[in-house]
Amino acid sequence: MIFVIKVTTNKEDRALDLISTKVHKKQLQVYSLARPHGLRGYIFLEAEDRESAEEAAYNLPYVKGIIGKTVTYNEIKNMLEPVMEEINIEKGDIVEIIGEPFKKEKAKVMRVDKTKGETVVTLLAAVVPIPVTVKLDNVKVIRREKEEGESKETKEKLNSQEKIESSKGDNVNILGKTPEIKKDYDEPTRGLIPEGF
Repeated sequence: MIFVIKVTTNKEDRALDLISTKVHKKQLQVYSLARPHGLRGYIFLEAEDRESAEEAAYNLPYVKGIIGKTVTYNEIKNMLEPVMEEINIEKGDIVEIIGEPFKKEKAKVMRVDKTKGETVVTLLAAVVPIPVTVKLDNVKVIRREKEEGESKETKEKLNSQEKIESSKGDNVNILGKTPEIKKDYDEPTRGLIPEGF
């Protein structure tokens, strides 16, 4: 039978350790303990009967109690079994680190190791580029190098088109109008040096 234990939020790991220690000391009929990633305030405990589960969780700090209804494995299977996602991070991408200790820092990807699930990045805010190894689930892509490259190509095309248009007609700007030149000064008669100099 699988029981759901209510614990203090953000103290799930500590409560799990305390329950585990008590189970080993008293040799209770508890088969497994689980703290699924992303589920806050709850721990799953698999035990032979309700008495063993209650004794394992009784009178411990951070443990608030056992929820009355038991759950089946099929109900919690999606929380316990990790789903492998397609890793879509490439060299040169700009990422934001979402895990400690560099939380909310922006970095550039230098290398990706998909087998280990890690990436080597350099922090953009750092004066000296130091490679830092980070787990792939602790980064999210902000900007792709391909998108950046495409935007550079389009800018270059626009610049070359502007040059062609400006060279087609003398004194013709991008809008196709001839600019007016206003002279509010007199032309010098003999160059820039005054006559009496």
